[in-house]
Amino acid sequence: MSGGAITISIVNRTSGDTASTTTSAGTTLHGAALTKTSVGVLLGVTSSVSFGASGPFAKALIDAGFSPLQAVWLRTVGAVLVLVACGVVVRRRGLIGMLRRNRGLVTVYGLVAVASCQALYFVAASRLPVGVAILLEFTGPVLVVGWVRLVRRHPVARVSLAGVAVAMAGLACVVQIWSGVHLDAVGIAAGLGAGTGNAAFFLLIDRLTGGVDPLALNIGGMLVAAIALLPLAAPWSAPWGVLTREVPLRHGSAAPGWLLATSLILVSTVIAYLAGTAAVQRLSAPVAAGLAYVEPTCAAVIAWVALGERLSPVQIAGGVVVLFGAYLAQRGIAAGRGSDRATTVQAPDEEVAATGFEPALTPP
Repeated sequence: MSGGAITISIVNRTSGDTASTTTSAGTTLHGAALTKTSVGVLLGVTSSVSFGASGPFAKALIDAGFSPLQAVWLRTVGAVLVLVACGVVVRRRGLIGMLRRNRGLVTVYGLVAVASCQALYFVAASRLPVGVAILLEFTGPVLVVGWVRLVRRHPVARVSLAGVAVAMAGLACVVQIWSGVHLDAVGIAAGLGAGTGNAAFFLLIDRLTGGVDPLALNIGGMLVAAIALLPLAAPWSAPWGVLTREVPLRHGSAAPGWLLATSLILVSTVIAYLAGTAAVQRLSAPVAAGLAYVEPTCAAVIAWVALGERLSPVQIAGGVVVLFGAYLAQRGIAAGRGSDRATTVQAPDEEVAATGFEPALTPP
């Protein structure tokens, strides 16, 4: 092999004759990797934007009478119903088998990455300024990088490390951590616990890549979370009548309660978790975690538009810094991957049977 080209020799099984063709493998493989990366980045950003929309949706329902845990339980149960329906429609073969083989990790995913992460964040937000609670939760990507580097002992591209650091700095500006900080020990512990759950989201998906697809993983995880949250949320005492009437928003308008709940379930849970899971499987835990810093910025922008919560110039500048940090993080995707990839070209069995030829790689 030289100059990025390979020769594919096609050998006739019967006569032994050989036909050769030369192609530029480097260009093809690079294009395939670029496509996979681009799709992963798009999925990661889609997930972050969808997660970011959960704040305004949930906040409106909570202000109307739902407790934070009831809002979390509503989104998880609704997501279970939608995801199961999707599984029935697409008739995903082997779905139950995938869950059975990986039931331990799927259970941990549901308890830690879904139920605990969401519940602890709401506890932190109730005892600390919301901006501080968000910042504590988004220590998760830092924990991901530390886990991959120190525990798994895998190299992490410096550009990805720099991207995470830059995004953290920008996030501090977005949430304005320096204003109104009240150090509550329980709130801080809950926020750090939410950060651990945030890190577990990326690490567990990374661990399960190739064993469980996004649909199966999130059906199992959401079901576990809904069952675990049931006694804490006490949904039998929730003000379900809120869903049948108009719910006021912060800027004087109103929206139907059922529409807010549906948006919370479909956009901020189903789409957010499916896209996030698929993004991690196409990228890596550290890089996908870096892209997740888009979420708080999107949450601030959506709250600005939907709830009238205006952003200061410092917050807008911080949002730009967050996006730049996410860009730096995703640039580390290719680091350490290209050098150890092997390529195999194999003809389908039908082609071999029909032509009597099979491909073989030979150097020119």
